[in-house]
Amino acid sequence: MGHEHQYPSRRDILAGGTAMAALTVAPLWSAHAKDAYRLTALPGNARIKPEPAGETMIWSYDGQVPGPLIRARQGEKLRIEFQNKLEEPTTIHWHGLRIPNAMDGVPELTQPPVNPGESFVYEFEPPDAGTFWYHPHVRSDVQLARGLYGALIVDEANPPKVDRDLLWVLDDWRLRGDGSIIDDFAHRHDISHEGRMGNTITINGRPSGLVSVRPGERLRLRLINTANARVFGLRFKGGVSTIVALDGQPVTPHPPERARVVLGPGMRADLIIDVPTGADGSISVVDDYYGDKAYTLTKLVPKGKPLRAAPPPLEALPENPLPEPDIARAEVQEVLIEGGSKGYLEEAIYKGEKFRPRTLFRKHRKIWTLNGVAAHSMTMEPMFTLKRGRSYLWKIKNDTAWDHPMHLHGHHFRILKRNGKPVAHKPWVDTVLLHLDETAEVAFVADNPGDWLFHCHVLEHHVGGMGAVIRVG
Repeated sequence: MGHEHQYPSRRDILAGGTAMAALTVAPLWSAHAKDAYRLTALPGNARIKPEPAGETMIWSYDGQVPGPLIRARQGEKLRIEFQNKLEEPTTIHWHGLRIPNAMDGVPELTQPPVNPGESFVYEFEPPDAGTFWYHPHVRSDVQLARGLYGALIVDEANPPKVDRDLLWVLDDWRLRGDGSIIDDFAHRHDISHEGRMGNTITINGRPSGLVSVRPGERLRLRLINTANARVFGLRFKGGVSTIVALDGQPVTPHPPERARVVLGPGMRADLIIDVPTGADGSISVVDDYYGDKAYTLTKLVPKGKPLRAAPPPLEALPENPLPEPDIARAEVQEVLIEGGSKGYLEEAIYKGEKFRPRTLFRKHRKIWTLNGVAAHSMTMEPMFTLKRGRSYLWKIKNDTAWDHPMHLHGHHFRILKRNGKPVAHKPWVDTVLLHLDETAEVAFVADNPGDWLFHCHVLEHHVGGMGAVIRVG
């Protein structure tokens, strides 16, 4: 496969602009939090591309993409009865939630895979309010690309005062002109380069369209990047946007760095957007992360009389109960990311045996390593064994030519430094995006016992070996 599927073409962009005139962004909302849900994974069909393309054969939760929005109350028990009606095993991982290890949804590591026709009950009490999501961890590069994912929101006891709470689940799909999925999964090029990039961008499972807003309206916009590999870099041109949470965790309200919200796969952001009250108060949302491949994702178009003359004071979100790491006493550990196309990996360990990279890739489709080891399954000897309750400082270096959103299950960590320089606001996240040759220093308390997955959320990179087990005992 070549580069023809990596980005929307100019024709796609123009077609999207035409569709925008007739469509609105599909809402995805549930009015009330509940304490019990039922989810079923099954095949189906969905309208991903606009007509005249046909519907797309998908895998989904309850026949919809994204799956049903789950809303929960902070600290209260949530029960999800899950049934698998696919023809292969699957699980559900609750991405970003600090929950008991047995509920984390990683096959063999935390639970047996849920086989076709079988069921599994997930029960946990979400300790943190915020924006999270759920997806499988069995053949996740295939199952997510076919549509298996959904959003999970844990409500604050006292949410900020906004006029509307919007949710945008962002994704890209690799589709043929007739709307069918191109099933070249785990392609050698995708594994060794930047991952499976799609050619069709969706918001809430539909082609992006216009968003109708009121002049002066205050929006809380929740963004979730569910794509296999695409990084979104969004500019809200014509409006004022303020970041109030990252990966579900509150952060000191601040404008996006360089006026762009950058979300790697798996990452989330909560924004407060104040719609202008002027004559032309529209806000264009432009994704220009890939430079000359920039396109307009959607546009917020004001209609009606202004709700107010000026924005009200901005409130910070209440903090979640995360244990603060003791940086002075933290144990320092180093994580080196190597491999991939254009990389300098000289040798890799796979299943205890040393390989030259070319040989390893040819025989086993593995080309990425963490600290010299290419992952062979979800159950391996731990890269690190951490003492429960102790603080740790990880120095992560991306010695490759590609982006890597590194995700740690069961925990959040503070980003302290990038390339040796202190990071503003020191945000809590569960995924840190490292660019070409970048380093990051993150710190956390290992307070959640069990064996946890640490991996790149470019799903083809994980398939290609970029994963490890972290044991907290």
